[in-house]
Amino acid sequence: MGKIVLCITGASGTVYGVKLLNILSKTHHVYLVVSESGFKVMEKETGVNRKEFLKGLPKNCTFYSQNEIDAPISSGTRVVETEGVIVAPCSTGTLGAIANGLSSNLIHRVCDVALKERKKVFLLVREMPLSLVHIKNMERIIQAGGTVAVASPGFYTKPETVDDMINFVVGKVLDSFGIEHNLLKRWRDEDF
Repeated sequence: MGKIVLCITGASGTVYGVKLLNILSKTHHVYLVVSESGFKVMEKETGVNRKEFLKGLPKNCTFYSQNEIDAPISSGTRVVETEGVIVAPCSTGTLGAIANGLSSNLIHRVCDVALKERKKVFLLVREMPLSLVHIKNMERIIQAGGTVAVASPGFYTKPETVDDMINFVVGKVLDSFGIEHNLLKRWRDEDF
């Protein structure tokens, strides 16, 4: 069983992080960090509060609060044992902190450590429109070896539900890590 770090921040779109948790926990041990803002947004968007969410975590999931800066995943010796870090959704505040090497909470720290250890870091930013500050922070992450994507579903798949659009975005995140899935119809699937 693989290991991966998943972080959920206070950006809108907690459904992306929850969907990733459900899929990743089938094949990976998931080290999960949810920010305080992430829990607030999750309750607003899904109606699920912190207590309910934590009670329903998969067995192969280890949860850390954003304040546990001394958690094992804050060390390079532990992060190198994982396939990398996914932040979904990623707030622009978290993007800025990571881009500038700030480690004021565990989410920032684990991304900083993963970048220095040359592990995959995937930030699924959920914001629009973007300012030049956001673009420059994205550029810094990419220059440091990370991947930045804006949660933007494709429509060539002819989505019929919101879940179809969520699956498209989550599928693209999983593709980046080489994790097999059947969440989306690929471009010109009939040709293969």
